[in-house]
Amino acid sequence: MSASTDLIARSAALFMSTYTRFPAVMVSGQGCRLTDADGREYLDFLAGIAVCSLGHCHPAITAAIREQAARLTHVSNLFYTVPQTELAELLVNHSFADRVFLANSGAEANEAAIKLARKHAGPGRYEIISLLGSFHGRTLATVAATGQAKFHAGFEPLPAGFIHAPFGDARDIEALITPQTCAVLCEPVQGESGVRPLGKKYLEDIRALCDRHGLLLIFDDLIDLSDRDIQTILKHISSDDLVKALKGASDEIAERFFGNMSSRAAEIMREDMEVMGAMKLADVEEAQMNVLKTVRKLDDEGSISLSGSEDMV
Repeated sequence: MSASTDLIARSAALFMSTYTRFPAVMVSGQGCRLTDADGREYLDFLAGIAVCSLGHCHPAITAAIREQAARLTHVSNLFYTVPQTELAELLVNHSFADRVFLANSGAEANEAAIKLARKHAGPGRYEIISLLGSFHGRTLATVAATGQAKFHAGFEPLPAGFIHAPFGDARDIEALITPQTCAVLCEPVQGESGVRPLGKKYLEDIRALCDRHGLLLIFDDLIDLSDRDIQTILKHISSDDLVKALKGASDEIAERFFGNMSSRAAEIMREDMEVMGAMKLADVEEAQMNVLKTVRKLDDEGSISLSGSEDMV
């Protein structure tokens, strides 16, 4: 029995089978390569589902983790810390909202967005319209917001207040708006439905109908959307939105939640792993901004179009 086979058997007897895993036990990684318990190497195109975007064991990240762990590991949000504040400043300086709310997962961030939208809207307005084909998480509320019946099965009755509109035409969303509606929730690029972008005009139409009806627009985006797409979308979004890329909200909306808590959407740029691996973190940030400037310039000139899947560059 190989080392991988033995550990896979041990794991199968211990863990709930919530995910189907590949039959490989990863023990180490470097850059974009992984090595399993039997010494086989893999070229990793997943990057921990977009977590290790600079590659595995990037020397600057490894050094930063070691340094911080030797100084202070955890004190909770009951105290201020330097790294958390510096991260918040980085997010604020590279996005358009006002403050940050740090979450542990996409589902937790969506739960916060749902609560914030309802709190902002006031009594009697609690319904949120999302799209068929969407995926918003695995908690009960985010499962209810998800527009796919296969994720609902076995968990009924689901929490009330979530309506699903057909994909592709903002008029279908508008037809579902009632006096109880408080927000529209959508992924700028649907991931669980085969990486299906919502197109520039579609997003602009959703923005416009939210303005007409006084609704918040929640963007659920964590790993699908590259920065150039985010920047194109942001040209058409006002600061009165709750935009959840790395989870952002304006001051006015946040005041309804906890007085002085709000969050900002951060720009997430994915560069080629090997290029990133050779850079210092500061160089990566500069490279990201340079790429964004170039993409904006090309988009303004009409050399490229970022409006939808049929002409995405």
